[in-house]
Amino acid sequence: MLAAYLDTGYQIVLVAHIVFAIFGFGAVVLNGVYGAQIRAHSRAGRMTESLAVFEANFKVSSIGDYFMYAVFVLGLALVGMSDKTWKFSQTWVWFATALFVVSVGVALGLLRPRVKKVGNLMRELAAGPPGGGAGGAPAGPPPQALELQKLAPQVGIIGMTLDVMLIVMVVLMVFKPGAPGFGF
Repeated sequence: MLAAYLDTGYQIVLVAHIVFAIFGFGAVVLNGVYGAQIRAHSRAGRMTESLAVFEANFKVSSIGDYFMYAVFVLGLALVGMSDKTWKFSQTWVWFATALFVVSVGVALGLLRPRVKKVGNLMRELAAGPPGGGAGGAPAGPPPQALELQKLAPQVGIIGMTLDVMLIVMVVLMVFKPGAPGFGF
């Protein structure tokens, strides 16, 4: 056996679980703040700066993903190391596990493709209009800007949904419904 509940090995894994959660979820939970900065720079006509904020946020979020996956693995390890104090059959464990899997599916299946599309549209806008066209500039905003206006609320709603799912997972881990001596 690698470790037992509350011995040094267990506590080291628990510390890693918590620290990785701070790094991983901390890297993404405030993405809305970055989004506000991106919009502010875009509205001011500073598309290159807006794109720089986007790319920095995308890089940090991508790194955070690895920490979040490690949090999941370490959480499962903690259940296994707990001398059956925590069991996969306990409500808080299976529900938090299911919620994490669903949140990864939402992040990878819904959020990530939209965020990548936003980045591509921003790069096109930062590059400027295609040159050489006769007849002057087209009337109205570029099509990329219109598409960004449609995508931004979707990204925001999906991001807030993931934030709520994270809060529910934390509540489950703190209150531990279904565990003897714990729960609401």
